[in-house]
Amino acid sequence: MERAHSLLLNEEACSQLGEHQRAEFVFEWLRFLKKLLPATDRQLFKKHFEADVKKNQKRLVEQLTMVLTGSPGPPTRWLLAHCLALLYKVGDSLTATLMVDRCNDIIRSKDDSPSYLPTRLAAIACLGALYEQLGRLLVNTFKETLANLWKAMKSAESQGRYEIMLSVEKILRGLGPSAVPCHRDVYKTARGCLTDRSMAVRCAAAECLLELQREAVFLRTSELENVATLCFRAFEGSNYNVRVVVSKLLGTLLATAVDPEQATAPRQGSKHSSLEEVMDLLTGGFLRGGAGFLRASGDMLKGTSSVSKDIRVGVTQSCVVFVSVLGGPWLEAHFSSLLGLLMELVSHARATQTPADAVCCRRCVSFILRATLGSLLGEKAQIAASKDLCLAIGKQKRAVGERMTRVTITDVAASQHVLVCALLELGSLVQGLGSTAAPLVTDTSTALLDTVISVLLHPSVSARLAAAWCLRCVAVALPSQGAVLLDRCAERLHALKSCPEAVAGYSAAIAALLGAVQHCPLGIPHTKGKVVIGVAEDMLRSATQNSRISIQRTQAGWLLLSALSTLGPAVVEHHLPRMLLLWKCAFPPSIRDLDMELRRGDHFTWQVTLEGRAGALCAMKSLVVHCRDLLNDDVTGRLLTPLACAVSLLTKLPVLIKSYGNQIKNASIVFRLRVYEVLALLPPKTYEEHFGVVLKQLVADLTGPENVACSELTLLPPLCHANDLVLLGPALHDMDQQYIEEQVCRTLSGGGTLEYDPFTICDKGQDVPAPPPPAAALTVAATQLFGVIFPNVIVPQRTQILEQFSESLKQLKGVRQLTVQTQVAAALCSHLGSCCAGLGPEEVRRPALGLLVGALESPNPLLRCVAAEGLSRLVQVVNDPTFTVSMTLVCFDKLKTARDAVTRTGHSLALGALYRHIGGISSPQHLSACVGILFTLSQDSTSPEVQMWALHSLSMVIDLAGPLYHGHVEASFTLVLRLLLNVPPTHIEVHQSLGRCLNALITALGPDLQGEGQLVSALRTSCLVDCAVMQDSPDCLVQTQAISCLQQLHMFAPRHVNLASLVPSLCDILLDYSVLVNLCSSYLSLRRAVVACLRQLAQKEALEVSEHAVALVKELPRRDNTQLDVTIKEVGLEGALFSLLDRESDPRLCQDIKETLVHMMTSITAGKLAHWLKLCKDVLSASADSTAPVETNQEEDADRDDDASVFHAKSDSGGPFTNLRWSTRVFAMECVCRVITQCESHGHPAHFDLTLAQELRLHESTDFLVLHLADLIRMAFMAATDHSDQLRLSGLQTLLVIIRKFAAIPEPEFPGHVILEQYQANVGAALRPAFSAEAPPDVTAKACQVCSAWIASGVVSDLRDLRRVHQLLASSLVKIQTGKEVPSQVYNEGTSTMETLAVLKAWAEVYIVAVQNSGQPTENSGPGGQGPGLLKLVQTDLAALSRLWLAALQDYAVLTLPQDYSWQLPAAGGTFYTAETVEQARPHYYSSWAPILHATALWFSSTGFIMADDGPANLSRPVTPTSMGQSASLASKSPEDVSADRLHLILGISVEFLCSPHSHDQMENISSCLRALQALLQVPWPRSKVGNDQVLSVELLSVLHRLLVTREAMAVQLAVLEVVRQVVSAAQEHVREKRHSAEVDDGAEEKETVPEFGEGRDTGGLVPGRSLVFGALELCLCVLVRKLPQLSPKLAGSPGGGQRGSTWSLSDSDCRLVASALAILSDLPSICSPEGSVSILPTVLYLLMGVLKELVQQLCQGRALDLVVTAALQALRNVLSSPMSRSEKSRGAWAHLLRCALNTLLDCWDSDKASPVVDEVSLLTALTVFLLSASPEVTTFQPLQARCIDKFKASLETKDPVVLSKSYQLLVSVFQSQTVVAVPFIQALGGCVVRHLQGVERSGPQSYEELRAIQDGVKALEALVFAADKTHCPQLVAVLLPILISFLLDENALASASAPGRALHESALLDLMRIGPQHSSVFKALMASSPHMKARLEAAVKGNQETVNIKATQTPVPSKTSPSIQLKTNFL
Repeated sequence: MERAHSLLLNEEACSQLGEHQRAEFVFEWLRFLKKLLPATDRQLFKKHFEADVKKNQKRLVEQLTMVLTGSPGPPTRWLLAHCLALLYKVGDSLTATLMVDRCNDIIRSKDDSPSYLPTRLAAIACLGALYEQLGRLLVNTFKETLANLWKAMKSAESQGRYEIMLSVEKILRGLGPSAVPCHRDVYKTARGCLTDRSMAVRCAAAECLLELQREAVFLRTSELENVATLCFRAFEGSNYNVRVVVSKLLGTLLATAVDPEQATAPRQGSKHSSLEEVMDLLTGGFLRGGAGFLRASGDMLKGTSSVSKDIRVGVTQSCVVFVSVLGGPWLEAHFSSLLGLLMELVSHARATQTPADAVCCRRCVSFILRATLGSLLGEKAQIAASKDLCLAIGKQKRAVGERMTRVTITDVAASQHVLVCALLELGSLVQGLGSTAAPLVTDTSTALLDTVISVLLHPSVSARLAAAWCLRCVAVALPSQGAVLLDRCAERLHALKSCPEAVAGYSAAIAALLGAVQHCPLGIPHTKGKVVIGVAEDMLRSATQNSRISIQRTQAGWLLLSALSTLGPAVVEHHLPRMLLLWKCAFPPSIRDLDMELRRGDHFTWQVTLEGRAGALCAMKSLVVHCRDLLNDDVTGRLLTPLACAVSLLTKLPVLIKSYGNQIKNASIVFRLRVYEVLALLPPKTYEEHFGVVLKQLVADLTGPENVACSELTLLPPLCHANDLVLLGPALHDMDQQYIEEQVCRTLSGGGTLEYDPFTICDKGQDVPAPPPPAAALTVAATQLFGVIFPNVIVPQRTQILEQFSESLKQLKGVRQLTVQTQVAAALCSHLGSCCAGLGPEEVRRPALGLLVGALESPNPLLRCVAAEGLSRLVQVVNDPTFTVSMTLVCFDKLKTARDAVTRTGHSLALGALYRHIGGISSPQHLSACVGILFTLSQDSTSPEVQMWALHSLSMVIDLAGPLYHGHVEASFTLVLRLLLNVPPTHIEVHQSLGRCLNALITALGPDLQGEGQLVSALRTSCLVDCAVMQDSPDCLVQTQAISCLQQLHMFAPRHVNLASLVPSLCDILLDYSVLVNLCSSYLSLRRAVVACLRQLAQKEALEVSEHAVALVKELPRRDNTQLDVTIKEVGLEGALFSLLDRESDPRLCQDIKETLVHMMTSITAGKLAHWLKLCKDVLSASADSTAPVETNQEEDADRDDDASVFHAKSDSGGPFTNLRWSTRVFAMECVCRVITQCESHGHPAHFDLTLAQELRLHESTDFLVLHLADLIRMAFMAATDHSDQLRLSGLQTLLVIIRKFAAIPEPEFPGHVILEQYQANVGAALRPAFSAEAPPDVTAKACQVCSAWIASGVVSDLRDLRRVHQLLASSLVKIQTGKEVPSQVYNEGTSTMETLAVLKAWAEVYIVAVQNSGQPTENSGPGGQGPGLLKLVQTDLAALSRLWLAALQDYAVLTLPQDYSWQLPAAGGTFYTAETVEQARPHYYSSWAPILHATALWFSSTGFIMADDGPANLSRPVTPTSMGQSASLASKSPEDVSADRLHLILGISVEFLCSPHSHDQMENISSCLRALQALLQVPWPRSKVGNDQVLSVELLSVLHRLLVTREAMAVQLAVLEVVRQVVSAAQEHVREKRHSAEVDDGAEEKETVPEFGEGRDTGGLVPGRSLVFGALELCLCVLVRKLPQLSPKLAGSPGGGQRGSTWSLSDSDCRLVASALAILSDLPSICSPEGSVSILPTVLYLLMGVLKELVQQLCQGRALDLVVTAALQALRNVLSSPMSRSEKSRGAWAHLLRCALNTLLDCWDSDKASPVVDEVSLLTALTVFLLSASPEVTTFQPLQARCIDKFKASLETKDPVVLSKSYQLLVSVFQSQTVVAVPFIQALGGCVVRHLQGVERSGPQSYEELRAIQDGVKALEALVFAADKTHCPQLVAVLLPILISFLLDENALASASAPGRALHESALLDLMRIGPQHSSVFKALMASSPHMKARLEAAVKGNQETVNIKATQTPVPSKTSPSIQLKTNFL
């Protein structure tokens, strides 16, 4: 294909190819040429290419003409025409007329052979393209051309007519006004084509007329009525595509007639029609169709005047287009008039002659209202439209009310249809508006609720049900209205229960309102369930009192019970016994009583009975569906008794109908339907004794003469495989017009409507239910029940039933046979689809197979699809390879012999479907046979239907074969491309099947498409060519397939998909200016495909997608409809997607748009942050009315001034968006939160650092989030103060995120302040509306969370400013304490729990921060912004808060009990929840308990568990029996018991949670638990309780150990160790107290009787699981070994265990962990008995020595390492000084073990020469600790003592002055220690010290380190002097003084000495002046005996006298009378 990429066709290469390859080669060349020529025209190398093109133009024209005459296929001819026109446009245009003449000659040719047809069609296409591109350059020839085309039209077949219409449309577009002379001729020809038998021709003619009306004014003036009639005729017998295009034509014409300004080329003074005239035209078409007046009158006289549904649907779509073209502002201005005209239409008698017509008409009018009001108007305009609808409803109601005395059926019928349409649309509008509809509902001038409720008394059932549904929509939109409306309806029902209409209407309203609760998370009060069941019982009991309203009361009672079940098990379980009793009373107690019933009664009593029992069964069904959890064996058994009677009654129905006629027939149908529905939901085994009766009735219903035909679309599609439904045309769910298009399909039964089954009014769906007529529903229910029961009957019975089906079919003919066949096949497939077990033996298979094969050859295509799926299920159920092969052979034989299309299509589909459910195709031979046959069928050009089905089957075979298909891939690609290039464009269904084949082929190849081989490259190119062909198709569904294929290709081979061409083509579809509905493609499936593809592209290439979209719009010419173009130019593709999101209603499409936008948000990191924030701000500002906060009535004038005056956000006008819905703005706020999160997780640190951001902004053109903080705050404020509750929640959530992320960022210009401080007024104003009385609980709860975050953030330091937000929390606290005097609960009691706990949680968080900031001794205490003032602010409410917190914790503790202990739950509920709403309350407790627990523990910690008053709090909360009981129980307990209970409550909650924290997102809860435990254990009383209870302590340690192992977060691990330390400390205190008590109480008793306290007792044994010491030891070991694996002998040698010499990689946090563990470790011996301490001492010492050994061999230093060293030495000191080492029982063992430890320490110097000691100082320090802290018998052990002395001696000889200095410091301590320890060291090391100091005189200190070492040496020698006795002291002084004098320098030496030398001189002089007077005699004797020294000293004193005097005045240190080192031991 690369050889095709040249300007001229490579004829040599082309000639070497075969016929089909040549066509592909030419097509690829034309594709390349199409890309090349526009580039020439625009920018790239323009001059060079222009010259090249002109030079080769002649040759190019010849080559293109050769292609033209070579019979090109449809895609090739369109591409050829486009290239030819571009060539003349770019090159020499003068010769274009020659080409026009050449094309005309070809068209005139007399050759009518089929082979010449493609050339003629290509010539026609070329004419169109030439005129389109060259326009007026060819104006002289266009008349001749059109005349030639008209002549050709007369003899043209459908393809020719189609192509001519397309060509004429292009001619008109190119010529514009120049074509006016021929407009009449064009119109005349197009008229005929608009009613052509070919649907494609109709579409082309409509497009042609649509182009014509741009310039032809007469179409919208004089010919308007004729064109409208013509369009009505075009609708007749049309398909979906025709209706879309023709409705666009008609709607556009009518719009331009009403408002000529809408026309493309408006004419001055042109006549325009009024709205009434235009609607008269549409109404005429709706009522009379396309017939003229005379014919319509004649039909009316004959009684055959019903207009076909496709005409009515077409007229409806036209009306929608008409309004859409005129636009939202026009609709807003003229809605009242339009509504009146539509209401006239729906009330017209001819529109509603039959019930089916009435349903269709109502649906059409509803669709017009929904499609216009719902998509064109903003929220403000929708509210105005709602008021107009209210007025229309009131007008109709008054009209009926005035005539109520003489009301006629006609009056009621006329008004009911108007009311239904108006009420349903009003409900939809209110539901769409959501909480923004609150002003509408509360507006007294509109009186919406009164108006709607008044319709509940209407005589028509449909009007009443529509009013009930409207009330339900109000309750969904405004949950606060639900309970109010429920009470109002219940009261009216009770008051008017003697009025039949009132009973029916108000009961339907109550049922609808109960159904609305499923969509309202806030729910309704639980007590409403009691009200409803009371009303229902009253209705049922009083039903027999008045026969006039018996039916209404009976139906009302059961309807209410049915609706009650939708509230769920939590409500229903309390009323189930009463409901069971009602069911029992509704049916006779036994079969004998039933027989007795049959002998009495009349038709009316039986009608009431059947209606009542059907209602009872429906209520039963509702229970089974919504409360399946309640169906235990007992309940099911009690339900089966009335069910048995119902089943028995089934057999009696024929007798009743025979006796009483058709009067009870309808009731019997409904009764049977209800029986079937209930049985289908219950397990078949429960009613197996009734199988015979039920099956007999089912067979009669499916095959009997009384059977009513059911709509195929109701029965069959659920039984088809979803992939097969595409064979039947566009799926209804893929259409925007699904609501009315299904009317065309449901020809037999008509559409569904609510009055067919009023019980569906409480179903869960958001759209109004449309149940089918009872007869049709009965058939569906019968097939479903058959599928449930059939597998459970015995084999002979199965065979008998299937054979009976077969016999019934043989005896029937025609339509009746087809109906029964459809229902029988549906029943059988229903069984096969749900059957898990086998079908049975051969005798069962045979008739089943016969039925399915018969259906497979049915003329009904939908039935064939069902049969194919049934066969595949049959193969799955039989599960026998032999049977599967035999079925395949049957299909093969049929396909080889059959010639009719029906058989071939059915069996070709079966061939692909057979292996669908058995794991795919595994036989290569079978695959080859299938492919061969399907290849042949797919090339059968005589039958497009066969081609379509065969290709669809081939796509299934490709999917099922998987990798096995690779051998056929090349041939398949060739086949697909060949067919795409040759199948006529009118056979759209074949192109769609080809698209599915291509998709399957791409999937089969998968990642192999990335390969670089020649074959793979060729396949990839073929795939791209196929996609290009389909993209250029005129059919939207084919384009959808192309996009799907490219999406698949991009997934597997992204490098080979060119985004530069794909993205613009996708955006082009979204911006399709020719489509006027929704301003984008009118095909839902195409929009879905486009957005799904964009979503996938944006996942990886978000930035490229956005750039390509903007580039596209910049290059596009001006369009007629520029709104989205402008949007993209201003705010990019993202903005266009936001606009699309706002207009779309399809959930799947909306979700894809949202995901696309989320993926595109990754471009933030590429510098588009400001763009995204502006986009979100524009979206948020684009509401219809300016956002204003809801004002509160609080008297806060002083505080409110600054909040309310400046910060009321006004929506910015003039933005790119207008009138966006609240849901779109909610998503914009979610996007803002995502922007913040993304900047945090993937962005630059400067996003949250203002100083850095401002600095970088100066040097780089970058953008940072912190610079947009004002916009973020503004957006959050606008959302938080909106009328929409959902938007308020989003705004508050965004505000919360902003506070958390930006609270700590300092303000560079004002040191000590943070940047959020300037926005405190905004925050206060945003929060205030959420605390108003009208605010919903969920909004208030979220606001409480924001309040606590704001106060806790420390942003506001001034308490006066903080008080504003604090008052909001205070008011909410008052609210939850006071409750309400009169119980007028609006929401479920669970919402009260939510709000209360949110308030308590917020206060808890504030209190926690207040305590931390006040400097109280809690774990993370630190200086806070507010200081102790915040605590004072909280202190006033603390008494009440503490009690509320405790109550909440008690509730939580009870709710967390396992299911086995559920009986312990309080019967009346807890303090903050009721027993009935326990399930709703649980989640709120789970989300709130942790901060409350922490706060409660802090409060206990602050009070020391001393309770001032344990009585009930002075709270006027709603008192529950539980709270009363608690108060009483507390009063009877002692303060000690109360405190113990509270302690165990907190400990229990903490331990229960910490045992199994469920996920990582609960880190905050874990931290709260641990901090709570820390706070408790800081108080003596709880610490003593924990220390006293060893079982509790051990359990706590066990839980903490598990937490330590499972949670890696460092903060958690540190907190765990802190709690462990506190537990061990508590145990220490307990043991110490016991020992002290024992010693005090010992008195005169003998010592032997005193028990040993501490663990281990007398034996020293520690029991794992029961020992606190063992648990703590285990936990410390865990920490140490995880951080220092070298400690473990097993891990030390492992590869990951830390080899010697490996870098020590502990972080600062790791070091803190190790230090904490060591501290705990050192405390453990003190809580053991002497024997116990001996047991654990080896382990403790091993770990301590091991850590020390690792520390001294590490190179890295730092504060963290110093921390560990210090901790290790402190731990060693604690162990060595333990009292257990001096205990008589353990002293010897301790001494031995400590000697071993000392030996190990000494070995550290010599153990591993490869790892020399780096930190000798630490080892010497550890050695000194041993010498000072251990008992003398350890350190005076001779070999060890000698080694210790040697280590110190070696350290004194070191060259490192730091080590030397530390050695002297340590020796000072040793010299001052016990005599027995010190003397050997003095004797051994004193001389070394003296010698080192004497040697200083020779060299002097060269650095300050050496100076410090010399000074420390002097101190050591001085310590020797003080340690000596009086006899030896003078001698030592005589040694010290000469050394000091030797440090003195004479005057000359001092001047030249270094700084350390001078410092030594001064230090020595000071020491001499201090020591000399203390030992004056020795000093004098020395001076006298050594004149040299005396002279040296005098010279030094004289030379430095002045300096000494200055220093003496500054620092009086030399006058100290005691040595600087305090001696610990007096050696004298």
